[in-house]
Amino acid sequence: MAFSSKDISSDSSHIQVIPKHISKVGNPNLSNINSFMPNNKKGNINDNIGVSAPLKHFTYPSEHPSNFNDDIHIKHAKKLEVIKHILIKLGDDDSFEGLAMIDVVQRLGIDYYFQDEIELILRRQYSIFFTDGDRYNDLQEVALRFRLLRQQGYYVSPDVFNRFRNKEGEFKQNVSEDINGLMSLYEASQLSIGGEDVFDEAGHFSATHLANYDLAGVVEHLLLHPYRKSLSPAKNFFHGNFQGNEYIRILDLQELANMDFKLVQSLHQKEIVQISSWWRELGLAKKLEFAREQPVKWYVWSMACFTDPNLSWQRIELTKPISFVYIIDDIFDVYGALDALTLFTEAINRWDLGDIDQLPEYMKICFKALNDITNEISNKVYKEHGYNPVHSLRKAWGSLCNAFLIEAKWFASGHLPKAEEYLENGIVSSGVHLVLVHIFFLLGHGITNETVQLIDSNPPIVSSVATILRIWDDLGSAKDENQGGKDGSYLYYYMMEHRDLTAEDAHKHAMDKISDAWKRLNKECLSPNPFSASFTRASLNSARMVPLMYSYDDSQRLPSLEEYIKSFLFDNLPTQGVDKRRFKYRTVSDTDIEETLAPTIINKKPSLKTKGSKSELESLTISNFQFDHWDLWYHEDSKAITYIPIEIGVGGHSVFSFLPEDVIVLTSSSIDLFQWAHLLLFNHKVCLNLTYVDIGIHHHQQKAIFKGQEINP
Repeated sequence: MAFSSKDISSDSSHIQVIPKHISKVGNPNLSNINSFMPNNKKGNINDNIGVSAPLKHFTYPSEHPSNFNDDIHIKHAKKLEVIKHILIKLGDDDSFEGLAMIDVVQRLGIDYYFQDEIELILRRQYSIFFTDGDRYNDLQEVALRFRLLRQQGYYVSPDVFNRFRNKEGEFKQNVSEDINGLMSLYEASQLSIGGEDVFDEAGHFSATHLANYDLAGVVEHLLLHPYRKSLSPAKNFFHGNFQGNEYIRILDLQELANMDFKLVQSLHQKEIVQISSWWRELGLAKKLEFAREQPVKWYVWSMACFTDPNLSWQRIELTKPISFVYIIDDIFDVYGALDALTLFTEAINRWDLGDIDQLPEYMKICFKALNDITNEISNKVYKEHGYNPVHSLRKAWGSLCNAFLIEAKWFASGHLPKAEEYLENGIVSSGVHLVLVHIFFLLGHGITNETVQLIDSNPPIVSSVATILRIWDDLGSAKDENQGGKDGSYLYYYMMEHRDLTAEDAHKHAMDKISDAWKRLNKECLSPNPFSASFTRASLNSARMVPLMYSYDDSQRLPSLEEYIKSFLFDNLPTQGVDKRRFKYRTVSDTDIEETLAPTIINKKPSLKTKGSKSELESLTISNFQFDHWDLWYHEDSKAITYIPIEIGVGGHSVFSFLPEDVIVLTSSSIDLFQWAHLLLFNHKVCLNLTYVDIGIHHHQQKAIFKGQEINP
């Protein structure tokens, strides 16, 4: 089943989260094989066609989305120059700050503007591993440098982590007390390319010790969604592990990210209008009663693969073959009889419109429409890049239909393939190869006879992504919309071969297969690579998209995908807060901070429910505002008479936030004030009426201001 939708869990090479349907298994033995067995119930197909939808309805953007005035474009361009200048300056030294800045712009999703500057910084950092690498003993810095370099395609040896291990090869005990180092180590372990035992140990060690921390959801988010294996919407930035030193730069980056988000969101909305218009004019929804109408869902694949705003026409064109993957998948899984499917597959392989008279009418309509979009895309690629890919595109469609037909024959005959036989065919029927072939030619980078032959042959960079998708798909028990259970399951076939295994054993085996596929993908992304960086990035993003596309809830909806679509296409800002509140950011001066903070600090520790009026509080001057001991922050909310106390301790202490209706306990050995303030603000209902924050950090004194005005959603 291509691009199908079943319940999945988030992948990690070392922390395995069991999908809901498995966690509910009472007695994990062979009797539970039915959990993985295809659902073969049958009914009136016509009663089930086109009924259920995986996404709740979203109102499409208007036909003429509002355009931003020139002011935001000018501000955006100026802010870009500011950040580029900072990155260029950081490229001239060896400081950790350059690495931290790269991490931030990547997590904010604006790194496509700074590829040259990032490359210059990392090229210099790469030399550190061979010259001065031994002098770096901070785990967070070493792990971050390692991860960023491997992400960029540089091979660096994992031996750099040996300094943090004892003679027995185990990580030293003091490492477990370094929360920032542990988080960075876990993130770095996701870049394993196989055969690197240190990473298996690093991932297990860091995940085990991180589980002992409860940092406002940060650890849970990290373990479920490591950066390497997740799409990182800008609004999730503060789940990250950034330790900043100069707050103005961070606020500048946030301001740039917010402006960029608005501009790119407007572009995406316009593209959806074009896709929706194309789909209506195509008329397949009327001609083919079973055809799904999910142009937004199809487009999201393209949006995830092509993140650069300049790739607008590529996103639009890629959405078209993706839609046909879904349509043809339904023809094979739901609608077509085996004899007709055989004729259809033969026609696709011959690709001769003059020889389709024997096909059913709905197949003729589908084939003609497929021929049209294939020719249109080929002509556009030829016009843009000087190469006509029509032969490769047709060949890819033939391979996909061949794989679909094999599965249809298995189902019709009752044949139970071996697990590896099923997976080998499922890698093709996933549709990943078909989509990545289109991506390769739409990008047009590095098209040579050698790379064309390579992409046609389903190379490892493609098959590894397809393996991830196929097995994730099969981990779930929910069936995709209308298919009536005609698809098999890797886990089911695997358990049929190994009848002594429990459901948990089969699940662990599947997770290991996914982990191995990620390691192969990581290896293929390293240099030298026969494919362009843009194609490598698109392939990686398609693998990252898998968890969003295959997380069904009990109602067979896609809540994660719905939230992703909503946040990128319909929300106002990427850094939205809890309870649908919106947050503004601006840079404030030291004077603003001091004037606001001076009357708000007391030296008395309250009870959990403490509230008090201003006159009842003993104030300290700003000069006494130090964070090497317990202090209290009070903020007089514009809508409240009383103060809300938030107690914060840093430098090895626990961190507590006390509210009238909520108590949250956070612990850390070395988390700076900037991060804690944002964690409290964004991840919990700590400051529900406080809608913006600016943090200043100067020398050993940390100053903060919480103030603002709520913006209606």
